Amino acid sequence: MNAFMGQLMGLVAIVLIFGIPLLAIWTKHRKEVLQMQLQATAEKAAQYATNNQALEDRVRVLERIVTDGGYDVATQIEALRDQRRVEGELEDQREPSRN
Repeated sequence: MNAFMGQLMGLVAIVLIFGIPLLAIWTKHRKEVLQMQLQATAEKAAQYATNNQALEDRVRVLERIVTDGGYDVATQIEALRDQRRVEGELEDQREPSRN
């Protein structure tokens, strides 16, 4: 039994001698991977914030256009275009009857 315990202790010592440095290397690697993931996530968050800000700016411009009196002018212009289109179609329909 003493010989078995001696061999077991030797095996445990060898495992610890090689296992502790391997564990340290793996832990360091894992830490570096997590730091890279954190950096990538931070970069994505910054990009999303920039895109979000651009969208907010565009919405502000659209809100200003809609609430501005110029929107009524744009609506009136479109109404005139529609009226001209209808008048043009009516003239096109009248022309064949003249021939």
